[in-house]
Amino acid sequence: MSPSSTAKPSQNGGTKEKTNGYHPPEPAEPSAPGRSPAALPRLLAKAIAGQVARRIPKADLDERDPDYIRDNLPLLWLAASVWFRGEVRGLGNIPEHGPVLLVGNHSGGNLTPDTTVFTLAFSTYFGVERQFFQLAHNLVLSMPGLGRLRKFGTVAASPENADRALSTGAALLVYPGGDYEVHRPSWLGDRVDFGGRQGWIRLALAHDVPIVPVVSIGGQETALFLSRGEGLAKLLRLDKAFRLKVLPISLGVPWGLNVGDFAGHLPLPAKITVEALPAIHLREEFGPDPDLGEIYDHVTRIMQDTLDALAARLRDRPAAPTGGSVAAFLCDEC
Repeated sequence: MSPSSTAKPSQNGGTKEKTNGYHPPEPAEPSAPGRSPAALPRLLAKAIAGQVARRIPKADLDERDPDYIRDNLPLLWLAASVWFRGEVRGLGNIPEHGPVLLVGNHSGGNLTPDTTVFTLAFSTYFGVERQFFQLAHNLVLSMPGLGRLRKFGTVAASPENADRALSTGAALLVYPGGDYEVHRPSWLGDRVDFGGRQGWIRLALAHDVPIVPVVSIGGQETALFLSRGEGLAKLLRLDKAFRLKVLPISLGVPWGLNVGDFAGHLPLPAKITVEALPAIHLREEFGPDPDLGEIYDHVTRIMQDTLDALAARLRDRPAAPTGGSVAAFLCDEC
């Protein structure tokens, strides 16, 4: 032992070193798991995720209410014709009976005006009695005031709900691009981007139902979408908490700078155009054991070609007046 140090017995029979009257500090206890400042955002996200999960109702396809839809169609007509100048074409391409998978590109943030316009046109063209469901992200269904969407046939996006809807013989609208596509920057508004997701193809093959591509344009003009915020979402681990790979940043009414779009926004008036393309019977067109990649490339290519044509058409035509004949404005076949 060095001359500058002594040792004396401790109360438990061991020795405790003393060095020139200096007592080294006791080693700090390791912090509890998940309690470090860096972990606070993850803990907050986990807590919010629990609240969201409790707000999401169990999917019940019976919640779709044809009488409610019929009673609220006039208001939707007004919104689609005056605010969005909605125009829907090609509804005759959708099979009149039986299950069908409608595959759309997605725009406009969490409050998607293209879905509103298309749902109105579909219900008007085929009648409110035809079973029609739309898959939506859990966060959308948990947002305050949007519980009425369930009466229009909106259910949480999950393989189980998709299977149930098609098994009942319903038409089902899905958006493979999900949150990744719907929050793309506004300057990418005329781009179809499913992010390589192919679950919708497996779904159609499993139920042997036709696919009808549904192409829309105009939704990304209802706010100024700046960034998907993928890096921020990864930092906060939102994928684990909310199944979110993005934390979008936009400028919108009434919040100004809007991060996450969790509270929604008031969509700016913009012309929404939707076109349903001819039905695709996968095994008839691609063989009894089709290649998923080939189907994916084919469907996204014809959707992109249609979107390019719609964008060119909107650039070349003069601006349409607001209002006018609602029926003519909304749906050229209704």
